[in-house]
Amino acid sequence: MRPKIIFLDLEGTLVRIPEMTSRSSVAQSAWTTLAKLLGPDCLAAEEETKAKWEAKGYFNYLEWMEDTIRIHQKFGLNESIFTELVSSIEETPGIREAANLFHSWGSKIAIITGGFKAIAQKAQLAMRAHHAFAGCEYYFDHSGKLIHWNLLPSDYEGKADFMRLLIREYGVTTADCVFVGDGVNDTFLAKEVGVSVAFNAQAALKQVTTYVVDQPQGQDNFLAVAELIARH
Repeated sequence: MRPKIIFLDLEGTLVRIPEMTSRSSVAQSAWTTLAKLLGPDCLAAEEETKAKWEAKGYFNYLEWMEDTIRIHQKFGLNESIFTELVSSIEETPGIREAANLFHSWGSKIAIITGGFKAIAQKAQLAMRAHHAFAGCEYYFDHSGKLIHWNLLPSDYEGKADFMRLLIREYGVTTADCVFVGDGVNDTFLAKEVGVSVAFNAQAALKQVTTYVVDQPQGQDNFLAVAELIARH
């Protein structure tokens, strides 16, 4: 039986995120890439928020995101810089071919990320994914100034809540579903489904998934994940 729903992480899974030196065990993300675009002081401030998160200094993920957004504002985030970020993010090779295979099975495709909606939309369109849940959406005024944002609780348990919502809506069981991701914050999702795949992932995720796909840096290809699911 083919999977009814295939749940996918975004950053490091469907899109490539530039590797940067970090003191944190938090997975690389576009949040950090954006901070780098805003300058070394912004990047240093963003690193401090990661340390605070790991030390359980935030009440929840929303509070962490709001703190990071204030840093973005302080260091001059505008629509032009944000557009530069979104344009710079490359899709992982093989995601379109994998999506064709998923669609041929009749599987639903759902992207769940703690990242930016604008980047999730790029991957959603490339894969013709049925659903995309993203942690942050930015709104800019006519002059390009950041004026508002929409946040969704989408890390650790929060990401799993979106998964449970779709499983309930489609009336399927967790055994009918697959998850693919790369970060420590994906462990809850991996434990929730019948089959899970760690794709070029952090060690903590590899320990809880059904399968592991490791590829040499720069030679990542998501089609290998689809072929593995097809075999098993």
